[in-house]
Amino acid sequence: MAQWSQGVQSLNFEQLNLSKRVLDAVRDTGYTTPTPIQEQAIPVALEGRDLMGLAQTGTGKTAAFMLPILERLLTGPLGPVRALIVAPTRELAEQIYETAVEFGKYTKIRSVAIYGGVNKNPQVKKLNRGAEIVVACPGRLLDHVRDGSIDISKVEVLVLDEADTMCDMGFLPDIRRILNLVQNRKQTMFFAATMSDDIRYLSRDMLDDPATVQIGIIAPAKTVSHALFPVMEALKKQLLMEILDHTATGRVMVFTRTKHRARRLAGDLENKKYRVAALQGNMAQNKRQQSINGFRNGKYDILVATDVASRGIDVTDVSHVINFDMPNTVDAYIHRIGRTGRAENTGEAFTFMLPEDMTLVRRIEDVLGEQIERRRQPDFAYGNFNPDVYTPRGGTKSRRRGSGRTQRQAPPPAPKQQVTRSRYGRQAQQEPDGASTPRSESRPAVKSTQPRPNNGNSPNGPRRRRPRRRRNPTPATNAAD
Repeated sequence: MAQWSQGVQSLNFEQLNLSKRVLDAVRDTGYTTPTPIQEQAIPVALEGRDLMGLAQTGTGKTAAFMLPILERLLTGPLGPVRALIVAPTRELAEQIYETAVEFGKYTKIRSVAIYGGVNKNPQVKKLNRGAEIVVACPGRLLDHVRDGSIDISKVEVLVLDEADTMCDMGFLPDIRRILNLVQNRKQTMFFAATMSDDIRYLSRDMLDDPATVQIGIIAPAKTVSHALFPVMEALKKQLLMEILDHTATGRVMVFTRTKHRARRLAGDLENKKYRVAALQGNMAQNKRQQSINGFRNGKYDILVATDVASRGIDVTDVSHVINFDMPNTVDAYIHRIGRTGRAENTGEAFTFMLPEDMTLVRRIEDVLGEQIERRRQPDFAYGNFNPDVYTPRGGTKSRRRGSGRTQRQAPPPAPKQQVTRSRYGRQAQQEPDGASTPRSESRPAVKSTQPRPNNGNSPNGPRRRRPRRRRNPTPATNAAD
């Protein structure tokens, strides 16, 4: 695992008052110095205070709350669920569970991950054997509570990871039910990459005098470079093939807006002999995990995914993120781009831009504080879309006053040609110097006075009309018969 050095640090892991068993596990992972969010959040969490942690994705938020949890659970009873971590997606829950196992391998603390899409019975068996840490998705957690297979009334520490995402995905009612079930908790921590209004209101209601730790602005990491590729919808796939064929890439994540497009695009890339896997919500959980593990282990070079993979998937050596479809919000853009440039590695983010995406592009540029570079590709990619006309800032193109939108420049009108007709009704030929045949030498077309032939007055006389065929009447029967 990569070492996360953050330049000159005032603390190291040995100075964070962690026990030897936890520190030994940290050293085994290869971490030498804490990241800024870890350096500031871990001391606060070790004091037992409520915490709101805000930082870009890929900055080590998972370790920022997992290490204090393990340190807290080293003392006290074993068996009941004492720490509950709620995550929005199955992949993120599985990843947090693996981190808990990795950092807690020299302790007796047991962890369980529970999420939907798989059979409940193995999860129930693990819960019955006892677990001090439970990492769960909201829906499956409430299912286990209703079934009586888990008791969370003794939870001491509650963590909401990617809390902004859970509110965006409609989990807010489930989160409130969970909060009511763990009212005896002693510590609550919210971690997110962006701060929505729902999270602000939720934190005011559920956090008790929290400490806020915010690292930098809520924006993608500075190690990521951004570029926009103006393109028409019908030419996106061709442009993607062009980029993959002519760009030196490592592991690439391609984001689409819909599940069906992710599946079809992955199939098209596979037909072109790329090592590619798909990740979308209609896949079974074991297939989704196979795609993630294969991408992480190098079996696949390209992962085509929906936004289900934009939150918390930790693959440190992703070199490029390509937004095949523009995300719906600025927050979604930040989360997608956060899959590259992790652990202070450099990365590139390419976004395919349609003309109607300009409003969102301006909002993203406001968050970044700079204009995103426009890159031109071969002419096939543009069609009728001139990216220079849509340059949002600093361009020389005309603007409509007060609208804030750039205008297309209409092409100059073509010079009118004088059209004359010859005596036969044909258009006169244009001379090389632009002068047409003089009007005196041409006459307008004369309408013929000969009536058009029709059924009534053809040259051969009126046309006889075929008599209508009548059905044979029923023969009259003889009265004598």
